[in-house]
Parts: sequence; structure tokens; C-alpha cells
Amino acid sequence: MRVVIGEDQALMREGLVLLLQRGGFEVVGEAGDALDLVRKADAHRPDVVVADIRMPPTQTDDGLRAALRIRESTPRIAIVVLSQHVQREYAIELLESGVGAGGVGYLLKQRVADADTFYSDVRRICAGASVLDPEVVAAMLTSARADDPIDDLTARQRDVLALMAEGRSNTGIAERLKLTEKAVIKHVSHIYDVLGLRHTSDDHRRVLAVTRYLNR
Repeated sequence: MRVVIGEDQALMREGLVLLLQRGGFEVVGEAGDALDLVRKADAHRPDVVVADIRMPPTQTDDGLRAALRIRESTPRIAIVVLSQHVQREYAIELLESGVGAGGVGYLLKQRVADADTFYSDVRRICAGASVLDPEVVAAMLTSARADDPIDDLTARQRDVLALMAEGRSNTGIAERLKLTEKAVIKHVSHIYDVLGLRHTSDDHRRVLAVTRYLNR
């Protein structure tokens, strides 16, 4: 898989290059600012762009804006954005950009330290999955409002909900929680009913539906 990296900090950028190369990825371009990231993606047409959310010129959300611009011009390119902090609104905006397009991911930078998990996440995203960092999901789940229907879910159903929001398929949830897939399907159906969400078998759309609900 061919990768373009957007990261303004030289040490972090070189670290990402080496890490991804060790994982079998081909790094075809590197950018230190948002404008160059768009140019490199346009020139190389990679399978995936891995970018820091905060990049020059303004050091706010330029990396995310560049990623969304790349997604708009070439929807098949998968997008992975990295951040040091949980920003729920960024996660929602990124997921919304993925409808009908390639995979998207919002990961915290510390997750990169676990190389095998990072490789797995990037490959899933390249395959079309939507992946949210577990800490982002946890922040959403713990910000429950008064009289929130999430309180009506069992502990097991909350576990299933968290993995749904991370972008796990029913099969992946079953493997993680050591349940049968039939049991997971039953839990998912109950979650949809409790949260008032329309059922869908599309992994991306169900992740978007769940995260939209959690971000209300």
C-alpha cells in the first residue's frame, strides 16, 4: 500500500516513515505543511494519506482540512488523521466525509507506539473501514446526558456499542468479546432499538449513526 505522510515535526515524520516501511507500506511522499500535503497526494495518488491534524500554516486544523480536500478530489484515497487530543467534532466531520468513499480513521498519536495495532488500523482503513481511537469512543460514552438511553444498556451492550463506534464488524466484535456472531447481532439490534437508530448493515454508516448519536 502506498502512503503519503503529512507531519510538520521532522522527528515524528521520519519516525512515521520508518514505522510504516517496517510494516510493509511504501511511503511515496512526505509533506511538512498542509498545502504541500495536498500537492503530494495529487501527484502520487496514494492508497492512504496519514496526516497530523495540526499543521502549518496556522497550526490549527490545517492537516484535517487538507485531508478533507484530498478526500473531496479523490474519494478513493483512505484518510488517517493523527491527533494528540480527543476532538469529537473532528471525528464526526471526518466520518461524514467517508460516506460512499474510502476508509477513514481518527487515531491519537500515542496509538502509533503500538506498531502492530497501528498497522492493523491502517490496513483496515485502507480496506474501507471507519476506525475511531478507543479513547475518542470512551470520551463519547462517558459524556452521557441526563436521562440518556445509554443508561438502559447492559454492560455487555455498552462494550458492543464501543466496538461498533471503533468501526468493528459484527465478526470482529464477536472475536474481541468471545461471543457468537449471532449474540452480537442480537446485542446490536437491541442497541439500535434503545438509541432509536435506523438499522443498517453497512459498517461505515452504522459507525456514523452511532457516533452522531454519542456526539449530541
